[in-house]
Amino acid sequence: MKSPALGPSDPEAPVNPGDRFRVLSADDPLDHAEWLHLWHRWPDSEIMAHPEYVRLFARPGDEILALSYRTEQGGVLYPLILRPFLLESWSPPGLGGCDLTTPYGYGGPFAWGITPLEGAEFWARCHDWAREREAVSSFARLSVFPDQLLPFDGETVPSGPNVLRRLDLSDEALWNDYEPKVRQNVRRARSRGCALAIDAAGERLDEFHRVYTSTMERHHADPQYFFPKEFFEAIVRTLPGGFAFFHVVHGGRVVSSELVLLSKRHAYFFLGGTLAESFDVRPNDFLQHETFLWCRDAGMEGLVLGGGYKGSQGLLKYKKSFAPDGEVSFQLGTKLYDPEVARELVGARRRWEEARGRIWAPESGYFPAYRSSGEAPAGLASGVDAPVTRT
Repeated sequence: MKSPALGPSDPEAPVNPGDRFRVLSADDPLDHAEWLHLWHRWPDSEIMAHPEYVRLFARPGDEILALSYRTEQGGVLYPLILRPFLLESWSPPGLGGCDLTTPYGYGGPFAWGITPLEGAEFWARCHDWAREREAVSSFARLSVFPDQLLPFDGETVPSGPNVLRRLDLSDEALWNDYEPKVRQNVRRARSRGCALAIDAAGERLDEFHRVYTSTMERHHADPQYFFPKEFFEAIVRTLPGGFAFFHVVHGGRVVSSELVLLSKRHAYFFLGGTLAESFDVRPNDFLQHETFLWCRDAGMEGLVLGGGYKGSQGLLKYKKSFAPDGEVSFQLGTKLYDPEVARELVGARRRWEEARGRIWAPESGYFPAYRSSGEAPAGLASGVDAPVTRT
């Protein structure tokens, strides 16, 4: 991804201590440029911290922000979506304020080259800003690479394991690290004529979307995971170099496909699926293996496969067949700035639901409680973990 021209605030200029902390808006051209410059300065440049990635998950009226901190040696980049309560039909009339969340995926306060004293200053400035914006709560899905993160200033909650496939291995070592059934299935797919097609420009997006949608229907996925074609078109348009589609072609058509997000050192299985009528040729195992090889050869150190889902261990077990020793922890970060208003919002949500003939109570462990659907989330087959506690 090519960096835009420098704005009036040159990120390479000496840093005034009073200007270290800034709140950057993706909708302001100069802020957007500064956000991208800081992102490019970061050695990892994780795609999920890119402003256009965050924009994918914001609603009309939400604010797309990064809480940033820059020093001569490093920085902090904490991408967030600010959700005003005035957008919520269940919010009490006249209530201002907002809450904060990270976009779908893995995020948090990414930091590099920061001292503990500088980290403490960053959090102090964050708290001042949150009070000014009347923020009630903040929720973060945290990176599975703890060395990337500033320690979270709030509660951290485990949300089940995820699976990381290390890629810094030879062909033979990688192959031998799979469970035997994976190797058997890859051989079967090859013998049945499966072939891999790399699509770094979204040229076969229609085929990918057909496969993805059929998979979501088969698993009775929550409606929020039926991403429209326009969602994927936005990825193709705004994140060039930050993704690749991997397709398995069999019998002249795409039968298994996945969208992988690409950062400097890590790749992430994002969304994908397989046509049920093609299960017999085992295209998905073949797809995973070939994707690992491509990402390794592109310089990636690991590929995050995601985790399992509430009430089902089958998906986690399947992912672990590609990396039997690849479990990594996944943490959620929660911060309650105003417990009193949070309780008021729970009451307002309950009254709003009852006025429409529904009995509502927040799910146990859901944060923030006032945003709970009141129903247990459905399982699905998507790449990024949908934690038990989620927004």
